[in-house]
Amino acid sequence: MKRILIAILSTLVLSSTCFAADTMREGYWELITTMDMPGMPMKMPPTKMKHCYTKEDVKDQKKSISTDKNCTVTDLKQSGNKVTWKMKCTGKNAGDFSGETVYRGDAYDSTMKMQTKGQSMNMNIKAKRLGDCP
Repeated sequence: MKRILIAILSTLVLSSTCFAADTMREGYWELITTMDMPGMPMKMPPTKMKHCYTKEDVKDQKKSISTDKNCTVTDLKQSGNKVTWKMKCTGKNAGDFSGETVYRGDAYDSTMKMQTKGQSMNMNIKAKRLGDCP
């Protein structure tokens, strides 16, 4: 189970946060992620990571949601500072995913719902821009 979570996070967390150049600026960002999996005996602790996003990372909305070649964005909408999306993946990380991100200047809150390998999971991300990339 832990390997599945790590695979999903590596596919989605870094990439799903940079939906649009006009809603997210390039730079050095801190992301705090919490996950909830119904049926898990204990709550997973939040994870904190930092990542440098370039202009290219925030340029193409569909490509920036997932870097997994087995994933296809099926619905992407932007209205003001809010972006919603749906995605279907096949192969190793097969499943259905949906998400919503609300931008507030140099910060955002994002939620994702995942159905994969018979499991459901909800993920919340709180992110803030720390400055320029080192």
